[in-house]
Amino acid sequence: MTGKERILTAMSIREPDRVPLYIHAINEAPIIGIGRRLREDLPEIKTIYEMDEAETFKLLDTLFLIHESFEIDGFTAFEIGHEKILDERHVQDDWGVIYERSPYGLPVPSIHPLKTPEELRHYRHPRPKREHLLMHELARERFKGQKALFWMMRGAFVKSWRLTGMENLMIQMFDNPAFVHAIARMVTDYNLEMLDMLIDAGIDVLIVEDDIADKNFPLIAPDQFQTFVEPYNRELVVKAHAAGLKVMRHSDGNLWPLLDTLLDTGYDGLNPLEPQAGMDLKKVKDYCGDRMCLIGNIDCIELLPNGTPAQVEAAVKQAIDDAAAGGGLIISDSNSLHPGVKPENCIAMFEATKKYGQYAGSGR
Repeated sequence: MTGKERILTAMSIREPDRVPLYIHAINEAPIIGIGRRLREDLPEIKTIYEMDEAETFKLLDTLFLIHESFEIDGFTAFEIGHEKILDERHVQDDWGVIYERSPYGLPVPSIHPLKTPEELRHYRHPRPKREHLLMHELARERFKGQKALFWMMRGAFVKSWRLTGMENLMIQMFDNPAFVHAIARMVTDYNLEMLDMLIDAGIDVLIVEDDIADKNFPLIAPDQFQTFVEPYNRELVVKAHAAGLKVMRHSDGNLWPLLDTLLDTGYDGLNPLEPQAGMDLKKVKDYCGDRMCLIGNIDCIELLPNGTPAQVEAAVKQAIDDAAAGGGLIISDSNSLHPGVKPENCIAMFEATKKYGQYAGSGR
């Protein structure tokens, strides 16, 4: 099977030839750290904002090389070229949100342009641009149909709170629900328009990336989730399915109070199944593994940064033992391959998946 066939079979809750392997998100440091096992011409570890154009393309080429060399079955792309650097600490996206850069991962939203209904009335949101799909276009050309092409799309909750501030958004759910709905409608219309572009560009899997929980419980109550968030994200699922795509829902944290709603929405897969948040893989498999593909669960908080390759191998074997039967399992980490993970542990995860993930049949 090709990587693409493997991913799509697993997301259809059937057994491929082996358990698929996937990287949902990866930062510059592990790309360079893993990449040094494959090539010698990489720059010192730094963020992409500190790289010149040649270094940036070398970083992307190395990411492609990692997927090829370690037989990663799917590749995740996202918008690039939609941000501008304001100064050494801040970047701004095309929605007007300002982010503070961090050496530990993604920039953090710090200034929000739409705090009031008055600001929203005078606001003009951006339009999707085909040139922002460059990362996907390059991956499609590089992999030539051999790997499943994922697209990371921020969902209604994350896009809304980035625009208006998280605390403010939660307050407005009580004080001015029409304002919350108006923002969600605006960002969803943008996402639907971009989805038309992505369908034409040939993606295989849409990721609705919409973190909604911490390790203890969801950030909003289930009834608020059903009112302000999931109806909008459901529109993406319906449209993607109508175009023949698979849809993966991403959220860290404890999703148990929301799991039935997520199942009813019709997602094909759930990621990243954070073990520290009570998302025990065997328990989730028993609850809904015949309805939704489970993607992730290899601990990136303690195990991948601080464990040994042998411990990583054991964790992968356990995950496969717990959830591979019948299909519907894709091995990945429990959030991202962030700057704190050890390259040798990432490689151990890759290699253990192939070592222990063989099915007796072949794509039944």
